[in-house]
Amino acid sequence: MTTASKTPPGEDPKQLERTGTVREIGSQAVWSLSSCKPGFGVDQLRDDNLETYWQSDGSQPHLVNIQFRRKTTVKTLCIYADYKSDESYTPSKVSVRVGNNFHDLKEMRQLELVEPSGWIHVPLTDVNKKAIRTFMIQIAVLANHQNGRDTHMRQIKVYTPVEESSIGKFPRCTTIDFMMYRCIR
Repeated sequence: MTTASKTPPGEDPKQLERTGTVREIGSQAVWSLSSCKPGFGVDQLRDDNLETYWQSDGSQPHLVNIQFRRKTTVKTLCIYADYKSDESYTPSKVSVRVGNNFHDLKEMRQLELVEPSGWIHVPLTDVNKKAIRTFMIQIAVLANHQNGRDTHMRQIKVYTPVEESSIGKFPRCTTIDFMMYRCIR
């Protein structure tokens, strides 16, 4: 008999942003949930606070829908889960689906999480390892640890690759001082 090993935590997404290779685009999307308890909705899912969370309120699957106004390039999805704090509310089986709308979603990844504690990085790439272009992402929680009914998700971040400048190739500015002035207004 084999025992499943714990899901290792990924790197903090803020570190990825500091490299200058990706940027967070969740604020450009319209977010909706299949259900939520009052005071535990989208605002808590997107507030950059690891102590707050979305809590579902209903039957599974629990859904997070992320819809963009235009077809958007997405490279990585980052989900923060904490088994020590959430126990039976922690997702154990998650499906990530993409498409143009609710009617043509296709599953990109299915994750089996074992007592996760930290960031889970979900690459959204095609067979050639290129970032996908999509109008919609759906995260479906199919099962929880200990057969829990409702789920907690603490944070979700959506990242797009940073495109090269059309003016010319410039070296990447990765220090905080340089990043403050990296765009012209």
